[in-house]
Amino acid sequence: MSRKNSGNQLIETRDGSHTVYSSQFDQHYHNPNGAVAESRYVFFEQTGLPEALSKQKDITILELGFGTGLNLMLLLDYYLSRQSEAHIRYYTIEAFPLKADLVQQFNYEDYLTHPQIARKVIALFDKLQKGLNHFTLLDNIDIYLFNGFFSDFNPDDSIRADYIFHDAFSPDTNPDLWTGKVFETLARHSHPNVMLSTYCAASKVQGAMAWAGWKIAKAQGALGKREMIVASLSDEPLSHLERINEERLARRYKEGDF
Repeated sequence: MSRKNSGNQLIETRDGSHTVYSSQFDQHYHNPNGAVAESRYVFFEQTGLPEALSKQKDITILELGFGTGLNLMLLLDYYLSRQSEAHIRYYTIEAFPLKADLVQQFNYEDYLTHPQIARKVIALFDKLQKGLNHFTLLDNIDIYLFNGFFSDFNPDDSIRADYIFHDAFSPDTNPDLWTGKVFETLARHSHPNVMLSTYCAASKVQGAMAWAGWKIAKAQGALGKREMIVASLSDEPLSHLERINEERLARRYKEGDF
């Protein structure tokens, strides 16, 4: 969704870690109660990704909303802490990259076991070109950062995500990234046992996922939020979570009942 970019502001969240307030979308990039704490909980603790780093040889991750780069920093930190040897392919999309001078002020290194990781990711912001950018980090991690809109992102058909970080601005302010068509596209580029996680639990989003063929479960939300969503294309990865009625939600979404 195209809007005039009228500026961003660095904010300290309640756990001390930084986030950014976007006047363009009138939202914070992270939960004001804790940027690092929220990202760890939603995209790593709820998906089992840290454990997978110790076991799997190849992992593909697809992220909607590169934002501050925090999720990538945390991934690299877990990677080193687990002494992983996996080959990681990290695809991430960002339509409005942050300015390098703002990113330089982030304090994320204070929250990492391997603080040097933060500088490696922050350095990427100064190298971005329009379109697809390819970077290699830690020798075995390929970053494919698409600077543009999701609708213009045309990944290779061979891409099959094992994990999806759906970390876009909320459906109230950025509805284009929460439609059934978007989740249909994500499904087309995913393994059957993919784990998709998002901080959002809006009923319309659940309906869009269900319409696109996703299996959906609810989990406790992060830092004061009541719920969050974890989804897959198969039942097994969600067996430990509270499932919802996908058929009913898909029907309501198709009928426009949201």
